Amino acid sequence: MPDVTLSFYVVAAFAVLITGISKSGFSGGMGALTVPLMAMFISPFKAAAIMLPILCCMDLLSIWAYRKSFHRKNLIILVLGALSGIGIGTLTYSYVDANDIRILLGLLTLLFGVSYFVGDQKEKKRTEASSSVGGVCGVIAGFTSFVAHAGGPPVKFFLLRQRLDKTVFVGTNVAFFLIVNQVKLIPYAWMGQFSNENLLLSLIFLPIVPLGIWLGLKLHKLIAPELFYQISYLMMILAGGKLLYDGMSPLVF
Repeated sequence: MPDVTLSFYVVAAFAVLITGISKSGFSGGMGALTVPLMAMFISPFKAAAIMLPILCCMDLLSIWAYRKSFHRKNLIILVLGALSGIGIGTLTYSYVDANDIRILLGLLTLLFGVSYFVGDQKEKKRTEASSSVGGVCGVIAGFTSFVAHAGGPPVKFFLLRQRLDKTVFVGTNVAFFLIVNQVKLIPYAWMGQFSNENLLLSLIFLPIVPLGIWLGLKLHKLIAPELFYQISYLMMILAGGKLLYDGMSPLVF
């Protein structure tokens, strides 16, 4: 049995549950908190390796509910960019300071999340999709997803401004991360991240995944579109704040 404490199991189980709810119901957001929560007890690299197989299972369960509800053009633009981002992450992983990435991404995520709640909500207009912006967001999402499992904010930055139907919005996120997380398995395996201990811990938490996905799907159907978008932006603020805190903690404390 892996040498971890009971507190780790309790916190990690809660983190997996809220990640499943967030992923299937609100297109992620809370998922950015999972690795930091686990990292209170184990190394961030170990936490990321444990979570990747779990995330892949969540993606596979979620995609069935959204198999007909995703924006094909947005998905293609984002995925093409993300493949480049994953490649960059693989080649530069040993040279990049993950905390610098967390700080930059946290600031951008916070600014975008807060901007939604500033000013007259009636003036919030739908923005047309831009292939160039989507491509850049895809590259950033692929890179940050690889180094810190934090690819959600760049994707949301691109999609939220389009004011898509809430189900199409979540479905596009689900389809995007289904592809990205499956691709990430290759470099993670190549880097030796899937030890027997890590895989055993992933297996222990897998039974929680269906419950989280089911709860997320139920909540998605119950929540009105405007409230859904407010929750999504609030999740961006939480994720941005957590990323910023995690990135700055080694410098401050």
